[in-house]
This record gives sequence, C-alpha cells and structure tokens, in this order.
Amino acid sequence: MKNICLNIDKVASFIPKEKIAAYESQVKAAMETLEKGTGLGNDFLGWLHLPSSITKEHLADLKATAQVLRENCEVVIVAGIGGSYLGARAVIEALSNSFRWLQARQNGPIMIYAGHNIGEDYLSELTEYLQDKKFGVINISKSGTTTETALAFRLLKKQCEEQRGKETAKKVIVAVTDAKKGAARVTADKEGYKTFIIPDNVGGRFSVLTPVGLLPIATAGFDIEKLVEGAKDMEALTGSDVPFEKNPSALYAATRNALYAEAGKKIEILVNFHPKLHYVSEWWKQLYGESEGKDRKGIFPAAVDFSTDLHSMGQWIQEGERTIFETVISIEKPNRKLEVPSDEENLDGLNFLAGKRVDEVNKMAELGTQLAHVDGGVPNMRLLVPELCEYYLGQVIYFFEKACGISGYLLGVNPFNQPGVEAYKKNMFALLNKPGYEEESKAIRARL
Repeated sequence: MKNICLNIDKVASFIPKEKIAAYESQVKAAMETLEKGTGLGNDFLGWLHLPSSITKEHLADLKATAQVLRENCEVVIVAGIGGSYLGARAVIEALSNSFRWLQARQNGPIMIYAGHNIGEDYLSELTEYLQDKKFGVINISKSGTTTETALAFRLLKKQCEEQRGKETAKKVIVAVTDAKKGAARVTADKEGYKTFIIPDNVGGRFSVLTPVGLLPIATAGFDIEKLVEGAKDMEALTGSDVPFEKNPSALYAATRNALYAEAGKKIEILVNFHPKLHYVSEWWKQLYGESEGKDRKGIFPAAVDFSTDLHSMGQWIQEGERTIFETVISIEKPNRKLEVPSDEENLDGLNFLAGKRVDEVNKMAELGTQLAHVDGGVPNMRLLVPELCEYYLGQVIYFFEKACGISGYLLGVNPFNQPGVEAYKKNMFALLNKPGYEEESKAIRARL
C-alpha cells in the first residue's frame, strides 16, 4: 500500500536542499526532546505514541456507543470548540457526500456542530431546526465551563430532555470530558450519561485520535479502525530511527523553518484542490497557529480552497508581498468518475476537453497554478495523498501533528501551551460581570 509523501522540489530555487539538510541535527535534537519528554510542554505528549497504544477494546466501546446514537437519533450535535470539534469535523466533512443535507434518505444521523460560536441567530436557528427531530448530543469539554460550549450544551440539554424525556436524553447525550473533575464530569455523573475520557496529557488540538474525534467520526458512520491504522503507520514512518531525508514530518518541519528563518517567508498557505478538505485546513490552522504563535514568533497559518480562491486570493498570492509559501495537499485519485460531455454548438469552447475526466482538468489547474506561483516567487511543497479515505486521513493527521511538535521546538517555543487564548476570556468575563471578576470589571470599564 502507498503512503502519503512530501515533495519539496519546488522549494529548491528559494532554499537550496543543502540548507534544508543542514537542519538535520536540529531536527534530531527536537525529536529526541519529544521522545525523552525533556522539553517545554512535556506534560502534553500523550499524542506522540497514541495511535500505537489504542486498543481494539477501546475502539469497540466507541463504536458501540456510536451505534446507540445512530440507532436513536436523526441528528447528532457535536458540542465543542477548537480542538474539541475541528478534528472530527475535518474527517467527517472530508468523507461525507457534499450534498448529504439534500438527500431524502439518510444512512445514519446528520452531524451538526455547536458550541464553537456565540451567535444568537445560529443557536436560535439550530434549536428551531431540532424542534421536530430525534436528536442527541456529544458534549466535548474537559472543564465543562468553556463559555461557548457550555452555553450551547445548556440549551441543547434542556431541549433534548423536554422533547425526548429524561430517560431517552440520558441515552442520547454522551460526555467526552475529564476523568474526575470539572462541571461536565459532575453533570455526566449526576445525569448518568455514558462518558469517555479526554487524556490529561493530550491537548485539544492534538486530540482527534482520542474519543474527542473518534466518537463523532464513528457516529457519522466512518471507519475509525482504518483511521487509527493510518495514523499508526505514519507514527512508524516518522519515528526517530527513520533517516531524515525519508521522514516526511522531519522534512516538512525543517523546510518550513528554513523558509521562515532564512528566506523571510512569514506566512504558510495550506492549499487544496478538493472542496472536501476545507475543514482539514481549518484543523491545520489551529494546530499550527496555537502551537507556534507565541513569544513574538511563528509562521502565520492561512488556507485557501482552489480553484475557487484563485478567483479571489489568486492575484495577491501571485503578485503580492513575497512573504508567503504554499503547502499543497493533492489527492491523487478521486473516489468518483465524471467525464466532460461534447456539445454540438461548442459555444463555451470546451469541446477540446470532451471525453476527459473532470479530475484531469483539476490536476492541470493544480500543476499550472504551482508553476505560476513558483515563477511568481512562492515556494511550493506538495503533500501527495493517494486517495481520500479514512486510512490516508489518519496518515495526514499524524504527519502534521508530528511535524508540529518538531517545528515548534525548532522555532524555540513551547508547542503545547496557549497562554494567549486566555486574554479574550478574561476581558469577556470582566465585561459580563462574572462573579470573581469585580476588580477586572472596574479596570476594563475605565478603559471604555
């Protein structure tokens, strides 16, 4: 079976391969720091060997709970924010039919997301949509007090109990939370919900291969065993014993840091030519933004969906400030086949494409874009993925996670904390007059 692979040939004209190779000793040191747990954030390394530690019994428990939700719900809401929902959504959206919403017959529940915003219209429209639905909730929160998620769950819990009764609600509400403490744990124990544990040593953005991601993905009807298998194989392919030039995560981390430190490339754009990868990009943005953006350092992670965004962001990417580089996720083989038909009048001038697969047109758009951007001064890396399925998504997830840990240590930051995320929360609580924030309320209102 093929594996995903990284091609950095289109970086060579900006950073010679020898300079990237010169990062080998630093990369090895970073990997050793990860393995020995001697670096900053070493209490959050549970993701490092997670794929190879997941048991069949654990997966069976997750699948059994997912089946209960599938059998008893038309709709399942995943309540979470950031790492508590983005990984699951990335996989589910990548594997789902693009028009599932419009299909009359559903094979399993519709998956909806809440708790990731405080939009009154969004939440009101959600509760209205659910009024005649048999719905359940996967509540994902370690503390149970994250404002966005806690607010959404309060609304959903009340509505579920009123519509379906407390006994049924107990069956269709599942908590993914801390093992012993926190509001979500207390609520789950009190109400008798089925629970799964968020490991203490796995941060949210690295948690997609824990129940945080695996339970929603299984509930959506996808094969979590294959997802874990792909991640497990990538864990081996990126191990400390793998030569630098054959280790995709090591090579990616070294190349992006070389572009940042030596070529002045401050922005990385993750590119896809497959619409279903949009939320993979959203997950990636959090993974790298939250891991590296600190101490006034860090490559800014951005993302575009091509060829759509070639008609909006394409001009800037082609001719704007030369502080960017691109990493393109390329899906080698589509899951479906569609050919361009011939047209007798040929008013659109597309008969030269007649008989060609749509994917061939897309691939030539990808190649043409890469050449144009490289010519325009944009270094390009290409992550080739054989096909869009659970196994290869598992490889992609672990590839990026491992590279992120290495890259953060190369950068000289703690890749596993997020102190800056707390700043807005303190201000919000002060402005809302949350008990315990009286002094902060006075101080912040004096500034308004």
